[in-house]
Amino acid sequence: MYSNLMLSVHLLAAAWDPLAIVLVIVLPLVGIAAGFFGGYFYNKKATQSKIGNARSEADKIKESAMSEAKTLRKEAILEAKEEVHKLRSDVERERRESKSEIQRNEQRLVQKEESLDKKEETLERKLEGIEQTRKNLQQKEADIAKKSEEVAEAHNRMLAELEKVAALTKDEAKAQLISAYESEAQKDAAILIRDIENTAKEEAEKRAKNIISIAIQRCAADHAAEITVSVVALPNDDMKGRIIGREGRNIRALENATGIDLIIDDTPEAVILSGFDPVRREVARITLEKLIADGRIHPARIEEVVEKTRKEVEIQIKESGEHAMFDTGVYNLHPELVKLLGRLKFRTSYGQNVLKHSMEVAHLAGLMAVELGADVALCKRAGLLHDIGKAVDHEVEGTHITIGADLARKYKENKEIVHCIAAHHNDIEPTTIEAVLIQAADAISGARPGARRESLENYVKRLEKLEGIANSFPGVEKSFAIQAGREVRIMVKPEQVDDAATIFLAKEIAKKIEGELEYPGQIKVNVIRELRSTEYAK
Repeated sequence: MYSNLMLSVHLLAAAWDPLAIVLVIVLPLVGIAAGFFGGYFYNKKATQSKIGNARSEADKIKESAMSEAKTLRKEAILEAKEEVHKLRSDVERERRESKSEIQRNEQRLVQKEESLDKKEETLERKLEGIEQTRKNLQQKEADIAKKSEEVAEAHNRMLAELEKVAALTKDEAKAQLISAYESEAQKDAAILIRDIENTAKEEAEKRAKNIISIAIQRCAADHAAEITVSVVALPNDDMKGRIIGREGRNIRALENATGIDLIIDDTPEAVILSGFDPVRREVARITLEKLIADGRIHPARIEEVVEKTRKEVEIQIKESGEHAMFDTGVYNLHPELVKLLGRLKFRTSYGQNVLKHSMEVAHLAGLMAVELGADVALCKRAGLLHDIGKAVDHEVEGTHITIGADLARKYKENKEIVHCIAAHHNDIEPTTIEAVLIQAADAISGARPGARRESLENYVKRLEKLEGIANSFPGVEKSFAIQAGREVRIMVKPEQVDDAATIFLAKEIAKKIEGELEYPGQIKVNVIRELRSTEYAK
């Protein structure tokens, strides 16, 4: 364009036309100016359009930022509400736990108060009984004194009569009276002692029950600690804190779930489980070992593991009962009796496992029944079930004999089995040969040396000392310690010891045994006097 303009200028100059020169120069300048101003206004409009677009974008960004801020604010409010709800739930749970603990403490206090009230009533009854006994003794003493005065007066009158009628001296009459009254006095004394013993037994039986129950209550804790505890080893002492948990939550959860007391003391790397129920104690022991191995110890986990372990122990109990049936050849037992047999695996008596003892009794009774021609199957069945009451004797009132007979009767065992169970400790008189065999097998299994917590040497020494004490008394011909030392049978010389003297001799021997010998339970002192008359025909 510029070259065309310059060409036109040259052409006009060549033509020397002034007007043409003006037009050629001015008109392009005007066009240039018009283009410049047009471009300026166009650029200004484009700039204003960009500014408008930028403001619109800025408004959009602002609105987006405000919307996002509102969203974040709502999320923050929701999180804060959730945290408040969680804190409120924790506070409420802690409040419930504290309330529950307070209620348990109140129940314990109420139980202790009731126990103290019962003990106080028992002591009052004992005092009343003692007072009544004292009055009875005073009355008896007065009666004896009165009788003594009457005897003295009769004695004096008899002396006077004898002197008049028989013309005897006082010493001679005295000698006759002494010889006459000596045998009579001995008989009267023996009769009086027998009457006093019968009366004392009636009174003592009632008092003995109260005294024994109080003694058991006082001694139950120490005795239970010896035979009803299990020890769980810990990898380190830090584990004790985890078992206890925050504010004792874990240990409370475990005790509540199992019914067993956890004793955590200064014993290094060990926790003691205490409880009367051996099955619950076994569940607690296995549960605690699993929790220690797993490492996750909290109330929810504890309840889960306890439930699983309880099922495992129930299966183990059933399998133990089935194995005992198989080993002894006893079949068709009620399923509940099988479970009770399995529970005996966790029961001990003087250190002897009751399930093993029952199986041994079944085998022994069966072997003896074969030799005597008795019912072998009946003896094995009765021998296996004879101590079944020990499986629940800590849950049901009564002796294990009564409980076992009731269980056998409940689960449709025949009358002979029930009778064998009820008679195996002579609570009732055995009337069948099978019942006698069960008694013998039980005595052999339980009383043989080494079966229970007594060594052979101590066992023999105790029996020898028992016989030695009996033989030390004058008039004793020979003595025998029988029934594993539970009875001593004494034969006396009839020409030296009469019937009345046997009562005094039995008392003296029993007193000396109590003072010099240590033994479990009680020992029966049985003095026997037998008079044999022998003559030869010539």
